[in-house]
Amino acid sequence: MKLQLYFARKFLWMTAGLFVTFAIFMILIDMVEQMRRFDADVLSFTGALLLASLSVPETLYLILPLVVMLSTLALFLSLARTSELVVTRAAGRSALRAIIAPVMAAFFVGVLGVTVMNPFVAASKHVYEKRAAEFLGKGGNTFSVSREGLWLRQGDAEGQTVIRAGRANLDGTELYDVTFLTFNADSPGQGGVLRRAEAQEATLGNGAWSLRGVKIWPLEVDNPEAEAIYHETLVLPSTLTTEQIRDSFGSPSSVPIWDLPAFIEDLDNAGFSARAHRVWFQMELALPFFVASMVLIGAGFTMRHTRFGKTGLMVLLSLLMGFGAFFIRNFAQILGQNGDIPVALAAWAPPAIAMLMSLGLLLHTEDG
Repeated sequence: MKLQLYFARKFLWMTAGLFVTFAIFMILIDMVEQMRRFDADVLSFTGALLLASLSVPETLYLILPLVVMLSTLALFLSLARTSELVVTRAAGRSALRAIIAPVMAAFFVGVLGVTVMNPFVAASKHVYEKRAAEFLGKGGNTFSVSREGLWLRQGDAEGQTVIRAGRANLDGTELYDVTFLTFNADSPGQGGVLRRAEAQEATLGNGAWSLRGVKIWPLEVDNPEAEAIYHETLVLPSTLTTEQIRDSFGSPSSVPIWDLPAFIEDLDNAGFSARAHRVWFQMELALPFFVASMVLIGAGFTMRHTRFGKTGLMVLLSLLMGFGAFFIRNFAQILGQNGDIPVALAAWAPPAIAMLMSLGLLLHTEDG
């Protein structure tokens, strides 16, 4: 038990060290990118550091399996160089028993990533987009889905318009049972409502909403109903685009894992396709197993004494296999989102294949 705890503790320390190292370098690189993106008179050094700190967690979370694989290589190369693996094998411990602790530690890192880091990344992504929009002077467009339907907000120099729809098509460009609330630019959301419009259908295209069966109430008069106007068709200008709406609900990583099942249900009720979110949810559940498979891949090539030689070649092969598994996982995600393969297969096949292949290599090495 003490030996297993020693291996686990050493693995976790190496993982934490590599994670912090990657974080520092990526923040520095991202700061340069933020300074290039924004004008110098708008963004200060502190602001660039803040935006980089909010942007980097998403990338760190995506490369978490690769960080674990590099930690595994560092661990077993260190144990081989100090002959600790030789002593462990001489004490009667097989290779499979020696990697139990690192595999369990990696699984714990994966669980921690899904349960803690995933919500943190989603929150930091929202804050980053809000701060970036403030620096760009574009704080006007937002999107949300709830049990009451689809909510949009578009804004320009004249004011803000809140849009609520009971349902929509798959990409959000056709809304049904729509309500438009236009607010005064001086006091949006504080009672300065200029007018209300309800339409049977609204279609977005060419920078405007095309409304059908629309009734408009001017809310600044004493009797809005008496002044209401009905239009068979009406065109309202819009600052929203199809790409903005699609991107707003097309990023599953912006939704915390705890809220994702309810969000998927809300998307289905609103008429959107939630397949991408279902694939992401299943892949998040499979992440601890995929992270654990990275340890098996690294161990399969490096659990050997350095006197056997070809250490550099083994490390290279391990990296190639790890990056290959990482690429296959991302490729399976794309296939699952496009509907080419089932959701469960896209999420669970890559970690299962990686674990079985690396276990086969370990068993072959053990027999040798």
